[in-house]
Amino acid sequence: MGFNCGIVGLPNVGKSTLFNALTQSAAAAAANFPFCTIEPNVGRVPVPDARLERIAAIAKSAKVIPTQLEFVDIAGLVAGASRGEGLGNQFLAHIREVDAILHLVRCFEDGDVTHVAGAVAPLRDIETIDTELMLADLDSLEKREAGLAKRAKGGDREAKEALELLARALAALREGRPARAVPLGDDERAPFRALQLLTAKPVLYVCNVDEGTAATGNAMSDAVAAHAAREGADSVVISAAIEAEVAELPADERAAFLDSLGLAETGLARVIRAGHRLLDLITFFTAGPKESRAWTIRRGTRAPQAGGVIHSDFERGFIRAETIAYDDFVALGGEAAARDAGRMRSEGRDYIVADGDILLFRFNV
Repeated sequence: MGFNCGIVGLPNVGKSTLFNALTQSAAAAAANFPFCTIEPNVGRVPVPDARLERIAAIAKSAKVIPTQLEFVDIAGLVAGASRGEGLGNQFLAHIREVDAILHLVRCFEDGDVTHVAGAVAPLRDIETIDTELMLADLDSLEKREAGLAKRAKGGDREAKEALELLARALAALREGRPARAVPLGDDERAPFRALQLLTAKPVLYVCNVDEGTAATGNAMSDAVAAHAAREGADSVVISAAIEAEVAELPADERAAFLDSLGLAETGLARVIRAGHRLLDLITFFTAGPKESRAWTIRRGTRAPQAGGVIHSDFERGFIRAETIAYDDFVALGGEAAARDAGRMRSEGRDYIVADGDILLFRFNV
């Protein structure tokens, strides 16, 4: 089960620099001109989780395998992208394929780095991107409206339900609100996702600041944080330039370098964790002498489907999941002690996996 976040923003805000640092590669061409990235670059990165190292130490595991998150570097959008300006239609199609959006916003002044609009103004830049995505969604829905209406009149129940959701999304977009602002019932989420709306995707605002304000942020990143809060979204402050420097350093020198800048951890670690939260993901673990491993699932996933992330046979032949809560595993010193203390539970197919569970699946196929 893969989850991915698309990095979007105007040209020259630091998307490719961030992507390169995330993947510790030079896969994306970072250049001081628009449209240097034509095809989206994809990289998978480990999700930092101190619990996994603790579990592996207790289980005396030979290997430690973290869960991963996929990032997609999508070329810069410009005003008019929804009408094909720049390479807009192609880029919008790439955004449609991701699960969530990391909206990178330039929050630094630098006369040597051009701005596509001539001046740095983060909230205007956000509005430019949001407008293009909303216009693309409006166009998509208006093209589908007549066809759905015809099917609904013919008695097609699914078309009638889709038309009602479409109408609510259109109303929001015409008022200048993104589709994610539409309130939904639990049974409406899946059909709403089927509409494949760009502005229905969850968004994390990533403020790219200069090196001097990486630890504290600045007035521009504060304005973006306030905007995110009004939307019910989250924001993270990073310096893509610092992250690129850190990525080039040997692992044993990184902590000292960050400390010299007043940073406790990389901005990338915060971005990755925030992306994990953005997708409403949780982590469960498997542990043993061969390996300890982290696995990613959506919150609310039941035990058989969690097992299916490891192997389809685990879901198909599911019998039970022997479950230990992370705190019990650590406090008692591992699986055997947890079992002896009565803290290993046998859970059936209706069990909803909790974040941090250590699971052992019993199955028969």
